[in-house]
Amino acid sequence: MIKVIENLQIGPMVWKMLVEVPRLVAKAKAGQFVILRVNDKGERIPMSIAGLDKDKGLLTIIYQVVGKTTALMTTVQPGEEISDCVGPLGLPSHVEKWGTACVVGGGIGIAPVYPIAQAYKEAGNKVITIVGARNKGLLFYEDEHKSVADDYYPCTDDGSYGHHGFVSDVLKKLLDDGEKIGMIMAIGPVPMMKVVANLTKDYNVPTWVSLNPLMIDGTGMCGGCRVSIGGETKFACVDGPDFDGHMVDFDLLTSRLGAYKNQERKAMKKLLEDPKCRLTKAVKEFKYPDEKA
Repeated sequence: MIKVIENLQIGPMVWKMLVEVPRLVAKAKAGQFVILRVNDKGERIPMSIAGLDKDKGLLTIIYQVVGKTTALMTTVQPGEEISDCVGPLGLPSHVEKWGTACVVGGGIGIAPVYPIAQAYKEAGNKVITIVGARNKGLLFYEDEHKSVADDYYPCTDDGSYGHHGFVSDVLKKLLDDGEKIGMIMAIGPVPMMKVVANLTKDYNVPTWVSLNPLMIDGTGMCGGCRVSIGGETKFACVDGPDFDGHMVDFDLLTSRLGAYKNQERKAMKKLLEDPKCRLTKAVKEFKYPDEKA
């Protein structure tokens, strides 16, 4: 059993969880992930590493309520336990001194690019951080990113904060203005990563993305997390999660991510209707984007 130290809401449908896993944290590196279960009957879900406190043995996970299991995660109180947290899994992000490195985070991807930005900075790079969300209320980790970034650019779709537009707008302007970027790491919604990767092809700038496809065991045995990279099948759990963005088949990834949407909705609906579940008021009001509020 894994002790939860903190579990608090930091934005609309976004929570920050700290779990005590000293042995895991001691070996973990930026870019890797973990798989956790809330209880012994729950599903195993992959979660990106959003922070590592090596001294205290604490792992930070930033998660968004998108279905049954993430909704259940919100019910765990500090001092309580979850069934398990397995890791570190996957390969760490490649880090070297390029001169200037850029991290691009969209939505919940703002969290996992933070430890990667830290690693880039520790390697001696100038770090440019571009983060984006639909509105100001959905942006988080601002202080954390500012503590690492040499240049920090927040973006909002509605113009409520920072650049009015997309992260790709800011990145394009930097490249057009002659910024010499040696490496770009983008993490976020698949459409965002696709746009960023397509953009940087014309500038010949190495661009990597972190993929989070459907996953079960996380050790390469089930094949559920297969992705197409340059026409070759790879497993995100053992060959990734980072891949060359210029080689990812994003259309296939998008198709596979939607394979069990109907089942996910049924499970979520059943949970929301359970009067015994300790869901917060915010979670009980959860709606999918295409549902009427």
